[in-house]
Amino acid sequence: MSKRLGEVARAARLQAGLTQVDVAERIGMATEVYGRLERGLMLPSVLSLWRLCVTLRIPADLLLGFSSERPPSWAPTPPVEPEGAQVRRLMRSVRKLKAPQLRTLRLMIASLLREA
Repeated sequence: MSKRLGEVARAARLQAGLTQVDVAERIGMATEVYGRLERGLMLPSVLSLWRLCVTLRIPADLLLGFSSERPPSWAPTPPVEPEGAQVRRLMRSVRKLKAPQLRTLRLMIASLLREA
C-alpha cells in the first residue's frame, strides 16, 4: 500500500508542477520524510494524508488504491463465514467451556460426524 501511495503522490506532484520541498512545506512535513513517503517506505498519518490530498487535489481513495472496482492486490480477502450468526453464537459458547467439557464436546462432534 505504501508503494502505491508513493507512486500516485509522486505522479500527482509532478502533474501539479510542484517539488518535494513545495509539497512537504504545504503539508507540514520534513522534506526528507516526504521523500520517504514518495519512495513507498512509509505511510502518512491520517492528518498528513488529508493534507496531501488537499495539496495535490487528489482523492484519498485514489492515493490508497481504492479507485477501481476490484480491491487492490495487497488487500486481504475477507473470510467467508459459514452459517453466519449461528456459528458465531456457537463459538461464543464453546469458548466458555472448560477442558473436560471441551473433550466431551469433541467426542460428541466425532460421533455426530460418523453418523452423517
